[in-house]
Amino acid sequence: MKKNQFIAGILVIILFLVFANYLSARNATLPVQLIIGLMLGYVFTRSRFGFAGGVRKTYFTGDGALAKAIILLFLLTIIATAGIHYTAFNKGALPNFAAGPDDMIIPGTNFVQKANLNVFLGGLIFGIGMIFGGCCASGTLTDVGEGEARALLVLPFFGFGGIIGSLLGPIMKADGSVFKEVGVLLYFPDKFGYVGTVVIYAVLFALLYAFIRSYEDKRKSQNTYKAEVYEDWQLPLEHDGKFKLFSYATYHKIFVERWSFTVAAFLVALLYTFIMNTTGTGWGVSGPYALWAIWGLEKVGVTFTAPALQGQVETVAKGLMNNGVSLRNIGIMGGALIGVLLAGRFRFNTKMSVKEALTYAFGGLMMGIGASFSGGCNAGALYSGLVNFSLSGWLFLVAMVIGGVLGSKLYMAVFPPQA
Repeated sequence: MKKNQFIAGILVIILFLVFANYLSARNATLPVQLIIGLMLGYVFTRSRFGFAGGVRKTYFTGDGALAKAIILLFLLTIIATAGIHYTAFNKGALPNFAAGPDDMIIPGTNFVQKANLNVFLGGLIFGIGMIFGGCCASGTLTDVGEGEARALLVLPFFGFGGIIGSLLGPIMKADGSVFKEVGVLLYFPDKFGYVGTVVIYAVLFALLYAFIRSYEDKRKSQNTYKAEVYEDWQLPLEHDGKFKLFSYATYHKIFVERWSFTVAAFLVALLYTFIMNTTGTGWGVSGPYALWAIWGLEKVGVTFTAPALQGQVETVAKGLMNNGVSLRNIGIMGGALIGVLLAGRFRFNTKMSVKEALTYAFGGLMMGIGASFSGGCNAGALYSGLVNFSLSGWLFLVAMVIGGVLGSKLYMAVFPPQA
């Protein structure tokens, strides 16, 4: 146990609680967003759970444990969101795309969008980027909190990519654009009802699970399968069976021992449901990256006058601390920091070559552009799109996996495996 780090972790918790109290004077929902972020960041750090790893780990090692846990996360979440949607529908609410100005909106349906070429191209680009960046949108925030310098490089370039993607928006998302018009807007319950939708999703998840198991078996038969091995400090401690509250064994159990992917899936699904119930919308991550980049560039004298960026510029002008999603992202970084400090494992890792640094910057740029095209990242376009029953979520999943595989092949060409 590193007492200095543990004490620092407690101090960080206190600082965030003070900050949350300060935010409550502005808007009652702002501290809720911050605290949800803290919990998400802590879960991601304790479990090593992340969306990019679902593709990256499976492709590079053949171990699909994380990918299967992500499927479990989706299944658990749709059970909750189906209930939320159905309850709202019975009260007269409509999906966001069909609602008028005076209509109630079914929570989360703002993530229902047309499954078009923008979503596919964005998912493809994002998938490539997350391999080169070494993480996804939420994973970047987690890695920043853990002290990974590469994430501090990915983060601003993600924002720059978001700005570029927004500037291209008038071309990609204009009425009549092939990227916008070629596609289908499908909210599954409109066609199959809520029960039918859950059944269809469950069948599709089962097929995905079977595919991953088959891929694992193939890699095992080729002797290219490498199961993830926990580091020694992440494992449960051997003990004599006698419980002692004030002991290193108890400390290790509460603050250090790694949580399984399955535990993470249950906890993230629970937190997602809480987000839906408290905000009326789903979980998104990528939007604030461009806001932060605009804020930073404005501080050094850059002026943004392009009409495509005016909405973001106005949001920045209102104050980033008044933006709930920004606060949630800050919370994710804080939760990750708290996790590693309480475990006594914080270290600032600056080790990277110039070639690696360029790779991380490229990955961040690609993720930002891709997320802008598709209307979200793996949290917004994929997770929130999919669990709010939009066909676009499935299209983004397919595109992101294809992009992840292509990105992995390109990455291996740039960084050939060591013999």
